Amino acid sequence: MNTDDAEGPLEIVQRVCAIDIAKADLVACVRVPHDTDQGKRVQEIREFTTLTASLLRLADWLRSQQVELVAMEATSSYWKPVFYLLEAEGFTCWLLNAKHVKNVPGRPKTDRLDAVWLAKVVERGMCRPSLVQPAPIRQLRDLTRYRRTLVRDRSREKQRLEKLLEDAQIKLSSVIEDLCGVSGRQMLEALINGERNPSVLAQMARGRMRSKIPVLEEALRGHFQEHHAFLTRMMLDRIDEIDTKITQVAARIEELIMPFASQAEQLDEITGVGVISARELIAEIGVNMAAFPTAAHLVSWAKFAPIDKNSGGKKRGGSTGKGNPWLAATLGEVVAAVSHTDSFLGERYRRLSKRRGKSRAIVAVGNSVLTIIWHLLSDPQARFHDLGSGFYQSRINHNRQERTLIRQLERLTGRKVTLTDLAHGGASA
Repeated sequence: MNTDDAEGPLEIVQRVCAIDIAKADLVACVRVPHDTDQGKRVQEIREFTTLTASLLRLADWLRSQQVELVAMEATSSYWKPVFYLLEAEGFTCWLLNAKHVKNVPGRPKTDRLDAVWLAKVVERGMCRPSLVQPAPIRQLRDLTRYRRTLVRDRSREKQRLEKLLEDAQIKLSSVIEDLCGVSGRQMLEALINGERNPSVLAQMARGRMRSKIPVLEEALRGHFQEHHAFLTRMMLDRIDEIDTKITQVAARIEELIMPFASQAEQLDEITGVGVISARELIAEIGVNMAAFPTAAHLVSWAKFAPIDKNSGGKKRGGSTGKGNPWLAATLGEVVAAVSHTDSFLGERYRRLSKRRGKSRAIVAVGNSVLTIIWHLLSDPQARFHDLGSGFYQSRINHNRQERTLIRQLERLTGRKVTLTDLAHGGASA
């Protein structure tokens, strides 16, 4: 044990523990008030492994020290078992962004010194905790992320299948949108089973594909061999296996979303947000908006708010920074879906993409979607109301638009433009 002088009014947390975590072990520093000398602090440092039994001993030690707050850096995924176990043991835990608690450059760096520094930063209130969702949301998030991973794996396997068929000069993907649809799958199964006649294979088309039979015959005229048949069989089985897993994960998500069914219905009302996207948004954002005082806080946390960089009279293009990639992927899909709709968000995307480009339009509309989400989740009674694609047109200042168009026409023609009423013969130049 050792003591040092405290800084008086800066102390906020009386009994704090800071943990420096690695994969196999950790260093914990506990700082508490001195028993007899008022105004001084006492710190003790101990090392533990990250095995369960050792973590339970850590919990017992913290309990004996009457620790009020436990803080740790977000080191890879190593923080999770420590955080979750101590949380289950009844401790208030903070997860800190390593950028916010970085030690002073030039100082010695060891695990013990890092733990001491972190403890001092936390006890003085010089940092804020990162958002860690409650266990039900975390479980839902694990499932939605795994489902998205499986969907990506299935897409990659379909791409491999398409490349394999191209290698065999089977040009099905140029005619059929989905190789694994009813028509495509039946043709592929026939190819695997030894059928090579393009006419016979083309006759397996179903529905609207029947109108493309002549084109299909040419697309199926390749050099598909036993080698290709073997690999195609393996790839189709892999796709079927992934489909089965996606169905199982979706059923589990259906169970875990039940406590948040009303919030999911609220988000589903937003243009471009479907059932799957609504569940993914809840899994990533949560349903308790108390963590975000305003909609702007949520947008900033998601990194959908460009950072203004202005120094020395020069304005540099600000990026949004790196946020949650899973949330960004969902919002990207929502924006892609809404961009083709006759709605306020769709019109907003089209207006912005013309002036600023598609990438910035996606960020801006994603910003709007997050703002809508915050207001819906903040009020259980709130319902989404689309402002309509004519919203911008209804707010245009017609006099200002008239002046702008006149100036543009004058620059274009090099002549003075005056306007007269239509009853008097229209405009003249």
